[in-house]
Amino acid sequence: MKKQLLAASAAFALVLAGCGAGTTKEEKPAANDEVSHGEMEGMDHSSDGSVPEGLQKAKSPKFAVGSEAIIQADHMKGMKGATATIVGAYDTTAYSINYTPTDGGEKVMDHKWVIHEELEDPAAAPLEKGTEVTVLADHMEGMDAAKAEIESAKKTTVYMIDYVPTTGGDEVTNHKWVVEDELSEK
Repeated sequence: MKKQLLAASAAFALVLAGCGAGTTKEEKPAANDEVSHGEMEGMDHSSDGSVPEGLQKAKSPKFAVGSEAIIQADHMKGMKGATATIVGAYDTTAYSINYTPTDGGEKVMDHKWVIHEELEDPAAAPLEKGTEVTVLADHMEGMDAAKAEIESAKKTTVYMIDYVPTTGGDEVTNHKWVVEDELSEK
């Protein structure tokens, strides 16, 4: 928690230092700026736990709701190696996407994961690499209604999880999504 407060204070000081006549609180990046999902620190990745209409509970998930698993994914700092509690398990197609946030943020490359049910009027799953879609998920600031391009598709069980980052800080609740091969037995 102390590290987060120090980091937040330092970031706030930088924002204040950058503010002046003719600037806004947040500077917009150059058009060619890009960030990977793993670089999106400091954002709240918790959710209210709601799931999209039509999403089907997994028939035989490897990790049952209520069980624990070890996270092997490193979508963001402090995730890999953390203990996850399984909150939900659903069978669907998960996509890695590239998108430009609607709030003017830097282009996000290889964001993992958005599911088929979180896309606006998609064709039948799985969508091909390069397919342009509109995202209806709000996992990250500026994601809802963003135009995106499919980077990859995976038919799998996706999990909603709770975990405490290995780097410390508050518990992340109802995190969407990790796929089955990003979890291992505890």
